Amino acid sequence: MPKSFLYNMNITYFGHSCFLVTTAGKRILFDPFISGNPLAKEVEVDDIRCDYILLSHGHSDHCIDLERIARNNPEVTIVGIWEIHARYSEMGFKTHPMNKGGWWNFDFGRVKMVNAVHSSSWPDGTYAGSPAGFVLDTKDGVLYFAGDTALTMDMQLIPMTCPKLDVAIMPVGSNFTMDYQDALIASDFVKCDKVIGCHFDTFGFVVINHEEAIRAFSARSKELLLPAIAETIRI
Repeated sequence: MPKSFLYNMNITYFGHSCFLVTTAGKRILFDPFISGNPLAKEVEVDDIRCDYILLSHGHSDHCIDLERIARNNPEVTIVGIWEIHARYSEMGFKTHPMNKGGWWNFDFGRVKMVNAVHSSSWPDGTYAGSPAGFVLDTKDGVLYFAGDTALTMDMQLIPMTCPKLDVAIMPVGSNFTMDYQDALIASDFVKCDKVIGCHFDTFGFVVINHEEAIRAFSARSKELLLPAIAETIRI
């Protein structure tokens, strides 16, 4: 998909792994976990407006606010792996099922679901399908949202099957996901030198040294952005 000469992709960070991406006039929300995050207490969940919600997996620290936000946005489409679609379509929400493989064309661009190495269950412990990441190919830029994942050789398939990435959102908090050293390797695998970190500082298991992480990327002539909550990054 050809890109415009002036990029107009805005990425707003709502804490943990929750981002609102605005592109092609549409608002795409990833992994809505806000009300359970004390660091995001200034974010007004009920003020969030979105056209799509993309959910990487079923853990509560990624979906706790999904139903609330979806009810506030009755036309929203929830996009996720089959088991995510099944859960929310049964609740009466509009959904689009995907699985890992090819692309699907939406009105903001096309989306490819890619592998993530993690686990996935609903808050009640039932199976939530396989965890996943997403690549968004829009006229304003190409974004990789890695989801919760360990470093995996499968990431090397992304530059082989997708347009060149403009930015990658990757977890850097360690313990449950990649740490920043693994994210640095992952940036080589996906051939993207601009990384936005996520899944850090929310609770004690994932607190990181910001300066050390940024310095490690800078030493490799790469950029690691660790946004403040409610900060918007323009790509």
